[in-house]
Amino acid sequence: MSVITYREALNQALAEEMRRDPDVFLMGEEVAEYDGAYKVSKGLLAEFGSQRVVDSPISELGFTGLGVGAAMSGLRPVIEFMTFNFAFLAIDQVINAAAKMMYMSDGQFPIPIVFRGPTGAALQLAAQHSIACETYYLHSPGVKVVVPATPADAKGLLKASIRDNDPVAFMEGELLYNMKGEVPDDEDFIIPLGVADLKREGSDVSIITHGKMVHVAMQAAAQLEKNGIQADVLDLRTLRPLDVDAILESVRKTNRAIYLEEGWSYLGVGAQIVATIQEEAFDHLDAPVLRVAQADVPMPYAKNLEGLAKPTPARVVEAVNKVLYR
Repeated sequence: MSVITYREALNQALAEEMRRDPDVFLMGEEVAEYDGAYKVSKGLLAEFGSQRVVDSPISELGFTGLGVGAAMSGLRPVIEFMTFNFAFLAIDQVINAAAKMMYMSDGQFPIPIVFRGPTGAALQLAAQHSIACETYYLHSPGVKVVVPATPADAKGLLKASIRDNDPVAFMEGELLYNMKGEVPDDEDFIIPLGVADLKREGSDVSIITHGKMVHVAMQAAAQLEKNGIQADVLDLRTLRPLDVDAILESVRKTNRAIYLEEGWSYLGVGAQIVATIQEEAFDHLDAPVLRVAQADVPMPYAKNLEGLAKPTPARVVEAVNKVLYR
């Protein structure tokens, strides 16, 4: 095991997969000469050259379409968005082309492509750069959605995503890039898509979440423990495919649940999770399933208002107390 940052874990995954498979290449804005906006691609240009680490123009629609065509031709592109907020300009290529091509070609065109970059809010980036974009991609059949919370998950899931033959939207937490954690040194370390991870075990309530909200959930669980409340913290890791069995196992154990997400509650990820729980585990519930999410407003720029809009451990604790009727 090595202790490395989330950023370094992603870098290792890219380098290892590019060494393993000459069909893998990276393309995006500033990924080559600048080593990546967040330095995830540091050193890759020097090792693999400009044919496999490709700086693109500021044209998300254009270079994403190029990547989809490359995947149709048998290559395995990794397309980096400087932020998924910019990827709205390219979503037609992701949803209307990549996601549907396998189906529309009767299986003749697998699309082994990864779209990756940060999602959600950082610090005072305001409304147009702070959107948690998961739900925009979840709604479409044909795209897998991956949201790692730790360095180990980032590496293992990115390697699995690159090897996958379907389009994958791989969404990273911008505030997680400097986070350190233990990561296996094995170059074949893979975390299968569609498998959740129980980050903390408890018996009183299930806190189900994904992405950087895992760390908010863990802080809340530590506060709850001081009051004698033991919380399961279930990190979904991938939102499509969804590990329904892990969700139901946790809820059937604790009989109470909340869903914590960074994005907006209205038609958010939590809406799907709550529907799944009530369809599959209704008789095990002792309280309604509650959701904790961003305030239903564009993200403010002002620091104090931004803090009020974001989900916090205190809001999670409040929701847990409600489902426990405390």
